[in-house]
Amino acid sequence: MNALAVVTGASSGIGYELAKVLADNGFDVVVAAEDERIADTAAQLGLRSGGVHVEPVQADLRTYEGVEVLVSRVRALGRPVEVLAVNAGVGVGGDFARDTSLDDNLEIIDLNVRSAVHLSHRLVGDMVDRKQGKILYTSSIAATAPSPFHSVYAASKAFLASFAQGLREELRDSGVSVTTLMPGPTDTEFFDRAGMQDTKVATGDKDDPAQVAQQGFDALMKGDDHVVAGSVRNKVQAIAGRVAPDPVKAKLMRTMTEPGSAES
Repeated sequence: MNALAVVTGASSGIGYELAKVLADNGFDVVVAAEDERIADTAAQLGLRSGGVHVEPVQADLRTYEGVEVLVSRVRALGRPVEVLAVNAGVGVGGDFARDTSLDDNLEIIDLNVRSAVHLSHRLVGDMVDRKQGKILYTSSIAATAPSPFHSVYAASKAFLASFAQGLREELRDSGVSVTTLMPGPTDTEFFDRAGMQDTKVATGDKDDPAQVAQQGFDALMKGDDHVVAGSVRNKVQAIAGRVAPDPVKAKLMRTMTEPGSAES
């Protein structure tokens, strides 16, 4: 029987590509997303990857109930989870106090942070009991610097990076590995959904989500602690993020994320 993987945020972008590379490598995959496209995603992946089963779960992971729906569907399969890819995420761009709503910002925390902790707590314990499993958290290069005009998003990704590294150390001798995927700007729907189309970061060069997912999968299989995926630019930014003071990094990020910066 094939090993089982669970991927959230799998209807498009990096999540879809992660599900695809897992299926291509012989994993049965539970794919989860809030939108109806997840059923088509599962059908497409099942057709292109013969011999694997792809199970769609439509659930709003911003809610407690949505996470519980996914957990129940996974447990109903009666099979151990070998790979958990916590990828679902959302962002919103604009001036925090004047342009963005409280609900939008709280939804970032609910999906990017709360649901990641909730889902992990429900599924990781079983991995530890079995002394086997691999976990991948999709953070971002944005985690390395304060980021004006999508400050809550960047902070949520910094939380994920810190959480993943802390959990990795806790599980060091458990047989369960934890890997953080840190992509840079990637050619997905993120910037459109976040309302950041007029920013320099949205109009600049972007990485291929398939390449990002492949690099994440490779690092996961090797048990690496993290991978900065995509272009050399991302790796340079990650290095700079370790040495530059936060005020300097915040000013630099402003030139990339401020509304209207695409025209400057």
